This record gives sequence, C-alpha cells and structure tokens, in this order.
Amino acid sequence: MTNHRLKIILLAALDLICIAIMSILALLVRFELDPDNVQFISYLSVLLDNWAWMLLIKEASLILFGIYRSLWRYAGSDELLKVFVACVVGNMGFLTYMAMTQQSMPRSFYIICTFLDVVLIGGIRFLYRYVREYRYPGYFTLPGSKHRGLAGLGSDREYTRVLLVGAGNAAGTVIKEIRNAEGDDRRIVALIDDDKAKIGRTAHGIKVVGNRDYIPKAVEKYDIDEIVVAIPSAPKKVISEILEICHQTKCKVKIMPSLIDLIDNKISVKALRDVEIEDLLGRDQVEVDLKSITGYLSGHVVMVTGGGGSIGSELVRQVAGFGPRRIVVVDIYENSTFELGQEMRKKFPDTDVELCIASVRDRALMEEIFVKYKPHVVFHAAAHKHVPLMEDAAKEALLNNCLGTDICMELAEKYRAEKFVLISTDKAVNPTSVMGASKRICEMLMQARAAAALSRGSSTEFCAVRFGNVLGSNGSVIPIFRRQIAAGGPVTVTHKDITRYFMTIPEAVQLVIQAGAMASGGEIFILDMGEPVKIMDLAEKMIRLSGLEVGKDIDIQVTGLRPGEKLYEELLLSEEGIRETQHGKIFVGHPIEFSDGFIRLQEAGLEESLAALTDKGDEEVRSFIKEIVPNYTGG
Repeated sequence: MTNHRLKIILLAALDLICIAIMSILALLVRFELDPDNVQFISYLSVLLDNWAWMLLIKEASLILFGIYRSLWRYAGSDELLKVFVACVVGNMGFLTYMAMTQQSMPRSFYIICTFLDVVLIGGIRFLYRYVREYRYPGYFTLPGSKHRGLAGLGSDREYTRVLLVGAGNAAGTVIKEIRNAEGDDRRIVALIDDDKAKIGRTAHGIKVVGNRDYIPKAVEKYDIDEIVVAIPSAPKKVISEILEICHQTKCKVKIMPSLIDLIDNKISVKALRDVEIEDLLGRDQVEVDLKSITGYLSGHVVMVTGGGGSIGSELVRQVAGFGPRRIVVVDIYENSTFELGQEMRKKFPDTDVELCIASVRDRALMEEIFVKYKPHVVFHAAAHKHVPLMEDAAKEALLNNCLGTDICMELAEKYRAEKFVLISTDKAVNPTSVMGASKRICEMLMQARAAAALSRGSSTEFCAVRFGNVLGSNGSVIPIFRRQIAAGGPVTVTHKDITRYFMTIPEAVQLVIQAGAMASGGEIFILDMGEPVKIMDLAEKMIRLSGLEVGKDIDIQVTGLRPGEKLYEELLLSEEGIRETQHGKIFVGHPIEFSDGFIRLQEAGLEESLAALTDKGDEEVRSFIKEIVPNYTGG
C-alpha cells in the first residue's frame, strides 16, 4: 500500500470519528447540554441505532464531492466550499433516509450537525495546511537566533532570509509556493513595494517595510541573504532601476520573468531565475504586427543564409512560428547547422527544415539551392563580422560579405523571390574597420540592385536592416566577459569611455522580420537601439551579477582600442536623415548618392574587381575600399 493511499484511509477514518462525535454533540447542543434530559436519551437511542447508515451516507457524500482528491497543502476557499456542500448534502441524505424509514430526529439537529461537521472536517484540513506552512524553516524569528527555524527548537538548520520586491498577486504566489515547497529553506521576512498605501501594512501575512529606496536598509536591518523581484507586469525600465539598487547590496538576486514570458505557464517559484544582463538594460518588449508578418511568411519557402549563426538561427526559430511551408538553412559551418536542425526537429516537428552546407560566394552551388527550393523570402545573415580578425583578412571580408551578398541578391531576383532582407550593422556607418566598410558596400549594392529591379519591373523587393550589437551573439562582448569572470579575471575593456548600442537577439530578429514586412524596395531600416551603454559599466554590472566585487574579487583591465574599433558607434550617416515608419522602433534612412568609386565598381563588375585584388597587398586593398566608401577611415 502506498503512503498516499494510507493517508487517505487514515483521513477517512478520522472523518468518521469526527462525524460520530459531532452527531452526539449536535444532539446534546439541541437539548442545552443536558445529558439527563429524557428526550435527549430517547433521540440518542434512535441515533445510535442508525449510526452506521449515517456514517455511510456522510462518507459517501465526502467521496462524491472529491474531498479526498484535493491537495490540502494548497487548501483555499474552493476546498472550503466543497467541504460545506458535502456536509450539507450528507446531512440532507441522512434526513432523507430517516424520513424513508419513518424515523425522526429534531429538525434543528440536522442544522447543528451540518455546522459542526463543516467546522471539524474543514478545520482539520486547514489546520494541516497551516501547520505545513508555518513549520517551514524560520517562519518565526526567535530573539538571538536569526537563522534558526522553529521547526524543532534548538535545531541548527540554516535557512535563507529573503526580501521580496513586490506585494501583488505574483508576490503572493511566490510566498505560497516557497512556504509549500518541499525542502525549500527560504523564508520571506519582508516585502518592498512602491505603493505608499501598502507601506507599513501586511500583505500575505508579511510586512511591507518600504519602497525600492529602502532596499539597502532593509537588507541590513533584516539580515537578508537573497532578494527576489516579483513584479512581472512592471516595465523593463522600472525593473532595471530596481535591480541597480539591489546590486548595491551583496545579496543574491533572483527575478520573476515578465508576463510575456509567462503567458503559457502558471507563475510559480520554479519560474524564478537569476538576473541576466538583459534585465539591466531597461528595454521594454518589442511589439510586432503579427498580421503583416504572417502575410509574407505563412505558407511560403523562407531561406536564411548564415542560418547556423546567432542571428540566423534565431531567425529560423522565429520564422518557424509563422507557419512557413519550408525553411531552407544555408551555412558553411556544419556543426552549428546540424545542432540547429536537431533543435528544430524537436521544437517544430511539423515544419519542413532543409539544411544546406554551402558558401554564399559559391555561385554554382548557391544557384543549385535556389533552383531546387525557389525561396519566396531570403534573409541574408551570412557574413564575416569579427572586426579585429577582418582587419588582417580584408580580401576575405570583401569576398564573403560583398560578393556573397551580390550573388544571393542576383539569384533571389533571377528566381523571383518576393523579398530579400540584408542584415547589416551600425559599423557600416562612417566605418573605421574593413568589416564595417564591407557591410556599407553591401548596403550600396542592395540599393543599386533595388533601383535596377524597380526599373526592370522585377517583383523582388530588396531592403537592409541596420542595428548594433546583440547580447550574447557569437564573438560579442557578453560571452567574453562571462568567460573572463569564470576564469577569475581580469575583465578586459578596450577603453574606459567606449560605448555600444545593445539589443537582445530575439528583439533584433523580431524587428528584422517586421522590417521585411514593411519593405517596398531599397530601404535601409534602422532599429531603435535605445540608449548607448558604456562597456565599462557593463563589465561592472556583470561582475556584480556574478556575486563578486570589482577590484576585490575581479579586476577590470583597460587594454586600448583594437584595430578598426570605434570609441562610439553610430546608426545613421549624417547625410541620410531619417524617416519614421508605422512601427515605433523602426526608422528608414533616406537614400544617398553613390560615390564615384562605387559607380566605377559597378561598371567594371564586382566579381572581376575583387578578382583583380588577388595579388594585391593590404594597402592596395584598403585604397580600393576607400575609393568605394569615401568616409572609410581605417588603415
């Protein structure tokens, strides 16, 4: 016999004992607690003669209403209502039985008996719940033993003292979950809330001790070990400000995900997670026009070049959610492509995902892929993007980024793709690096082809999307900092004043997909990246997120700007200007005139011009780039 079944049997036996005792007590109350009363003795004899039937009928009612199926550790008003209805029905059933057998009991007996049954049967269960809740480590604080629980006086069991930020519904759920969780050694000792009306009052049995500014004092006063932020509906900016205050303390900080992340899941203590650097950026969730996106992706063949990379793979994941007929993933790197394929088969088993290992600058192989799949939409994310590496591989950057882009655009138009979306970068603006200059050439190639396609009456729409750094992408600063912190430091920053724009990968990809829906031909869409972030501040925040102190546990070392690296990034050329779109986070840069060098490049042919660089040295390659992109200042 299982422990669960044994518990039910014991509880049912306890209920029967309670029902039997309450029936006698109800009759005694009816006769003013006078056991010598003649009528009491007479009715008691009738009751005892029918005791077995009464117990059977009432127990059947408890079973019928699922009293033994409820989890009484989570008992609430619904369970209490069940007990009430079961007791009413049980006593009415006994009344009916007595009437059918032409026996009688005082009418008030049934009313009193119902009341006593509810009090005792319900009381036992709620007592069980509260004993479970209040016995968890440290619910009560004893003077001189801040970290000891009352679950066994004299016990040396340690527990974690928690400060909960938020006193709303989500906080209430967290409190209940922590109290009921098996083996959880946390105790919530105080609440923080910015609502002035709540300060000084209790919520969920715990006092609200102050607003967000009081957090550092509360940590000291209540000897806090861990802070939990449980306000999932708050804007990201508010969360960021609260987390900044929390990280002034030395406490471990956990956060409840945003409501957008919890749509399909019940809020629970299991959803608490460590604070990520994204939480500190203060960026609100991107909203997209699902109708316009679905219109150009649903039921279509979508190709993603560079699909195994950080941006490309997220494009594949998000595109899959819009019901495409097929997704064609093109990448030169087999390992990341294979892993993405495995992931997609598991998460989207009904989506046809084709994996193609190919270089975008291999015209013959790319044409085979276009002929076979004839994509309606092409997201071109394939590129060499590592700035310092490309400084030493300028010809490779031009071949892969520029020639690869031109080949894909030519094939997209030849095989009548509806849209071609080029993934560009803020480093293309006034470039100081070969990589940035190569991406600026890609943008110009796209605009030139878009204009030519329009004049030819082509149905293919070309556009580019320009944005800054994405958090956690391959080669970005975040993974580098994480590895450096894990190794014990130092964390290296190239300049104390260097700034960058940051965006999360999912957010960037959502806006790329949205921009694709808005394209009509030749636009360079510019994503709103928010405020630029100082990399020095980012390094300090990441060290604190790891529970360490700057200068004490981990040092920050300034190493100097690397070749091709800018101090400040830009998203717009001064001559481009900007135009708003219907989407608040997407803008369009006005087209600018092509340089004479770019016009000569088109006349000579890109492939032929790049082939002529094969035997050229670094200086000649950079001079070639300078002719095409006059505002390139690298070299």
